[in-house]
Amino acid sequence: MSAQINEKIIYLKLRQKDKEAFIKAYDNYIDDIYRFIYFKVGKKEDAEDITSLVFLKSWDYIQNNKLEDYKTLKAFFYKVARNAVIDHYRKNSGLENISIDKEEGSIDIVDEKIDLEKAFDIKLDYEKLMSAMASLKGEYREVLMLRYINELSIKEIADILEKDKGNVRVLLFRAIGAIKKIVSN
Repeated sequence: MSAQINEKIIYLKLRQKDKEAFIKAYDNYIDDIYRFIYFKVGKKEDAEDITSLVFLKSWDYIQNNKLEDYKTLKAFFYKVARNAVIDHYRKNSGLENISIDKEEGSIDIVDEKIDLEKAFDIKLDYEKLMSAMASLKGEYREVLMLRYINELSIKEIADILEKDKGNVRVLLFRAIGAIKKIVSN
């Protein structure tokens, strides 16, 4: 069974408030939603808490028949996740978090089959790209993340951002141009 057909079946069952369908949807999207949130907040604990909140809010939406407004399940979960991240930042604006834990005991694992020079080059490219992403405008960073990290379609991104597909394409074009400009300097 194709992924699209499976998603449509789950979507229809969720509209009927089927708990088993919600569990399947949770299993299908938990990793993607967590990754999306983690890239937004940058802290493992916050990402875990927000991800849990996303699925609780999603179940509430489903129970209150609000799922009918969404065309795809994926867009629904990402929209709830995006709003949860926004709420997180609103709630925590002006607060400074101070960690009392030291990050001791971290272990680097090296795959001896990988060419170290190549691995070093990849790490440098990754760090350069992450630095460039950090200096982008928020909406550019978000649209690049949704498209290339979370691998969402233009239509799904448009649903999440509540923009039309043409606007999303323009945003992507500008974001790619901006990151190319930063990386080439």
